[in-house]
Amino acid sequence: MAMMRAAATATVTAGTPRGLRGLLFSTLSSSFPFNPPPTNQEKPPPAEPSTNLFVSGLNKRTTSEGLRDAFAKFGEVAHARVVTDRASGYSKGFGFVRYNTLEEAAAGIKGMDGQFLEGWVIFAEYARPRLPPPPLESNGSMYGRQ
Repeated sequence: MAMMRAAATATVTAGTPRGLRGLLFSTLSSSFPFNPPPTNQEKPPPAEPSTNLFVSGLNKRTTSEGLRDAFAKFGEVAHARVVTDRASGYSKGFGFVRYNTLEEAAAGIKGMDGQFLEGWVIFAEYARPRLPPPPLESNGSMYGRQ
């Protein structure tokens, strides 16, 4: 009797997936419709060519001097700055490089975009101008909203 029960159980479980992976993927793939969110967000237009470059993807140990040295191969760097965290002093992962001419800036982008710097792939593009801050709402009180 026990042998017959074991044989019946083996035939039932042989046709079904075993374990959690089998349970999840058999359930998800057959009855769960996955609809990715729509990508209707408009990308901002490309930045106007300028001598100021935005560099992202920097290693947290990258310094302004290291950034200057890397971009100096493509022209005279007027200014290079890595934005750092106030508390730790480490890079926040981005910075700015300013060249003297548009041609040097274009060469800097062409030469460094998608290249490795200190073990990380960096991205260089023309910097966008900073947007003006929104106007402060004033209701006549010096304490803000009340």
